[in-house]
Formats: sequence, C-alpha cells, structure tokens
Amino acid sequence: MVDNVLKISNLKVAYGGIKAVKGIDLEVNKGELITLIGANGAGKTTTLKAITGTLPSCKVEGEILYDGKSIRGINSFELVNNHLAMVPEGRGVFTRMTILENLMMGAFTRNDKAGISQDIEKWFAVFPRLKERAAQLAGTLSGGEQQMLAMARALMSHPKLLLLDEPSMGLSPIMVEKIFEVVRNVSAQGVTILLVEQNAKLALQAAHRGYVMDSGAITMTGNGKDMLNDPKVQAAYLGE
Repeated sequence: MVDNVLKISNLKVAYGGIKAVKGIDLEVNKGELITLIGANGAGKTTTLKAITGTLPSCKVEGEILYDGKSIRGINSFELVNNHLAMVPEGRGVFTRMTILENLMMGAFTRNDKAGISQDIEKWFAVFPRLKERAAQLAGTLSGGEQQMLAMARALMSHPKLLLLDEPSMGLSPIMVEKIFEVVRNVSAQGVTILLVEQNAKLALQAAHRGYVMDSGAITMTGNGKDMLNDPKVQAAYLGE
C-alpha cells in the first residue's frame, strides 16, 4: 500500500540555460489537500506541467512517482486513464460545447453509463449554476462559471489525484470564496488535491500542508495553519 499518491524527488526543469525548477522535493499523501504557494514566476505551474508531461521542449530531471510508479515521459492522456487529472490555469473548457457535453468529455475514459449520469447529478448539486445552464455553450459562461465547469469536468474522471492550477485567478472576490468552498468540499469527500495558488491566505486555510516556492526552489514547508501564522509567510505572501 503506497501512502504517497505523488512523490517528487530532486525535480529540475530547465528551458535552455534558464533553470525554472531547481531540485525540489514534494510529497502528497492519500486524502491530503496540499498547496504550493509563491510569487509569479516561482516555478509552480512548471512543476505541475512537469508532473503531467505537458511542458514544451525543455530538460526535465529527477523522479516523479505517482501511485508508486514513475510517470516521467508518460503521455498526458495515459495519466487520465490512471486517474490523474489537472484543471489548468485559464480553465481550458471546450467553448463550443455545452456544459453537459463538457462533463461528458470529462468521463470519456469511463463506460459506466449509470455511474456517469449519477456523477453529473452529483456535481450539478455542488455547482447549481451549471445545472441551470446545462444546455448553454461553455464559451458564453463567466470566468467563475467556467472555473466551476473545469473542476466538475476533471472530477468526472474519478481522479485519484487532482491538480488545480490557480483556480482563483481573475475571479471576483465572491467567486473566489465560492471556488475555495468547493475545493474544501471536494477535499472533504476524500479526493487528494495538489493546489497551486497565489491567494496564499485562502490556500493555507484550506490545506493540510503547504510548500512555499521561490525562484524555482522550495524554501519552506509545514502544516497549513502553522504557516498562516509564520511571520516570514505573513510578510512575504499575506501582506501582514
């Protein structure tokens, strides 16, 4: 039995001569909500893309274990088959498909029709706005509604690990609160989550543990609540 759903050891990513990630270690255990915080350009999104194999041409070194097995070099679509899903920065919904069609695309690796229908209703209950607009084209939704759809679509694949990249970016304060309410809800249902987020306060409030990334390196890690009260974290990321 592997407790680590994700274990990263000495991960390095370089674009030409630029070292974007400089030998980081990171673990996500089953059932945890882990957050990776840091300023723009710290290497957070690059780390997620290294996990999912969606980086452009670059040099990746180190070990990435998912469910106890190396996934370096594995095609991203194969990762979905293995229940690893990512909600990318910018959401990436299928704009010319309806909400319902987007959710069906999230379940494309499944063939249990009854289960798929149950899950659609389950996530419609979590995201009632989506249910109201089920036949609406995704491209006509607000940014917050698209974020909800992107999360629901990813959850349709029954992920063992859900990667969230900046889910609050560009959203109104009210919608940010709603998105984090959903993140906490999904975590409470037992879904393992790695959250990359610039809103350090909300991320650490929700997380079991946190990592701080700065200039491609992990500079601090600890319990989410403890990090909220750490003077260094407050000064650098919480505006206190």
